[in-house]
Order: sequence, then C-alpha cells, then structure tokens
Amino acid sequence: MPALQPVRGTQDLLPEQHRRHRAVSETARAIAERYGYREIATPIFEFTEVFARPIGETSDIVTKEMYTFADRGGDEITLRPEYTAGIVRAIISNGLTQSLPLKYFASGPMFRYERPQKGRQRQFHQIGVELLGMAGPAGDVEIIACGASILRDLGILERTVLELNTLGDGESRAAYRTALIAYFKAHHDKLSADSRERLERNPLRILDSKDDGDKRINAGAPSFADYLTPEARAFFDAVRAGLDRLGIGYRIAPRLVRGLDYYCHTAFEFVTTELGAQGTVLGGGRYDGLMSVMGGPETPGVGWAAGIERLAMLIEEPKSAPRPIAVIPIGENGEAAALTLTHELRRAGFTVDAGYSGNIKRRLRHANKVSARAAVILGENELAQGTATLRDLDTGEQIDVPLADLKNRLTPFR
Repeated sequence: MPALQPVRGTQDLLPEQHRRHRAVSETARAIAERYGYREIATPIFEFTEVFARPIGETSDIVTKEMYTFADRGGDEITLRPEYTAGIVRAIISNGLTQSLPLKYFASGPMFRYERPQKGRQRQFHQIGVELLGMAGPAGDVEIIACGASILRDLGILERTVLELNTLGDGESRAAYRTALIAYFKAHHDKLSADSRERLERNPLRILDSKDDGDKRINAGAPSFADYLTPEARAFFDAVRAGLDRLGIGYRIAPRLVRGLDYYCHTAFEFVTTELGAQGTVLGGGRYDGLMSVMGGPETPGVGWAAGIERLAMLIEEPKSAPRPIAVIPIGENGEAAALTLTHELRRAGFTVDAGYSGNIKRRLRHANKVSARAAVILGENELAQGTATLRDLDTGEQIDVPLADLKNRLTPFR
C-alpha cells in the first residue's frame, strides 16, 4: 500500500514550523488588541453566495479558485477564500449594524485552488483586521499604522515598502473607467485574451495584469490621479498627511488597483523583495460599498489581510519553548512518587517531561533528546530519606535536595 501523503497544496505544520506561525499570530493579536481590535471567529465554510455576491460571479476567485461543493442537504457551500465577506456577513446576521464602529481581528485558515508557490498553499493562513463604521481618512491611517506596528514587532517592517494608491470615490471611478475603456479599446488587438475579456466587465483589473504585453500597454494608460474629484483628492491627501505625521514611509503606486466596485479611496500593500515575484506580505484598502452589496445598510469599511506563511518565512527564529524538567523514577515507589511530583510541578508553572518507560540510562537519553534543563531522579533510597537527586544536565553536576525544597531549587532551571 503506498504511503499516504498530504493533498497537493497543503502541508503539515510540525512543531518547529508551527512555532513560527504562532509567533506571527500571537504578535499580531497582541498589537491588534492595543489598537482596540477584538478577536472574532467566523465559520470556515459559508453559503457560496457570501463570497460569490461581493467578489463577483465572473471573477477568477469565484470561477477558478474557490472550493465550492453541495453538502448532503443540497446547499452550495464554499470554504472561505478570504475573511472580509464572512465578517461582514456576521455583522449583518447578528444585528450589529446599530453598534458601529466595530473593530475586529481574525486569524485562521483560508482555501483557494491556486498553483502552490513559495509561501502560498491551497490551504493557507491569514491574520486580518477590519474597521467598520469609520468613514473618514483617520480610519485608513489607523489600519495602516496597526499593520506597520505588527510588521515592526515581527522585525519585518524595515525590509518592506508600503505602496499606496487611491481608487477615488464613485464619481472618480466612473470617469476613470470610461477613460480606461477608451484607451484599451485603441489597443484591443494587442491585449492578452484575459484582458480582452476584462475590458468591458472590469477594466481596472487589466492594470494588474502580469502579461508582458499588457504591461507595455499599461505603461501608457491614463493616470487615476487625473480623474479624482476634489473630495477624493482631499481624502487621499489627508491619509498621506496622517502617515507622514506618524513617520510611516510610503511609495505612491499608481497601478495598485482593486477591481471590484465596492472598493474606493485607499489601497495599500506592504511588499518585500525577499519572497520573489509574489512579494506582498500585507495588503488591504477601503471597501465602503461592501455591506450594501451583501444586503446590509450602507456602511464604510476598511481593513487588511496578511499571509501567515509568508510572514513566518521572514521573521527571525522565535524564542524557543521553555526547556523542560525531566522527572526520572526508579522502581515502583519512584513511579508512584513521580506521578504526584510531575503533577505538582506542572501546577506550579514548571514545564515537565516524563519519560514513561525504560531504565535510568534510557530515560536520561530521552531527557537529553528533549533538551531537558535538569533531571529530578526519584530512587528508592532517596525517597526513603525524603529527598530527590537534582542533576544539572548542562554541567552534569548533581546534588540531593529535600523534596519539600525541590520547587525552590528548581526555580533557576525554569
């Protein structure tokens, strides 16, 4: 029988790798709390409409990437490809639209049927924050500052560049869309097949094309900045001024776009050159039209998401787990005493490893394998005298210690 393997695009997070993931998610969680974002958890799967309606029935995510299936009750279900739609659905479902503003942090797995690549699997993990009910540019500044603070605490910020753009308001987007269609129609025959398909439906997505021929055409495309209304320009100026006051550097990226109509105003990405062509480590923007698309009231929103796998590849080696104390019994009386002592030491806050079988030589070998800091040996003679042998596994020195004083004597070995 062939050995079982994980499904393509998935991976096992073994302890050392999972420790890096935890370092990312726990750092992000702590920073988000400082900014007032409370943690939320939404279902891993939703009715397909939750994602298909806002993302767009004809988008690549819906048509090519979502894991969609009919469950045994006949309902069409989708494994979540992103967080925002599920969180907005939760706000509507739980009647929270009267409790704005709402600030949420989330962390968990996502699913997209994509070609596996460096730092991106078909099952991947994200952290994200969402701010609902804040219409002004101060919300955009705070969301970006929160992301920058997380990257700084992870030791990544200095190796990234914040790319910033504006998608304007509805009037700006309509004018720019008209100009883009006219420009791209003049180059229709030179566009890639995908871009020709997007021309009428979603011309902004052409600006994000990876096709070399499209890139050459995009170089001469109209600039969004030329079509901004005074109000949209003032909004973007306020965002930039806020970032300047906080000392958060950025680079204007006029080709940074979001194709869906509910996106507006600020779009941003923190990018790095250390992960190859797919260099975005954290990205987001404003989505004031999303709530109404999903059947709720008109509600402003802004947020971002970041891939945990990519961040975990960039951080330095996290702090190691505490080295355990090995409790090593000898004989039946030692086994009984070790059971009680191990329980008491753990309740007192010590990390304790119990080698469950073998003679003392084998158990000491196991203690070295798990990198134990010290060993407590419980032999028949020691127990008869109310003592234990405490061995420093780094130096090899050992002493007899009264059991009543053992916790105090173990404190330096924490």
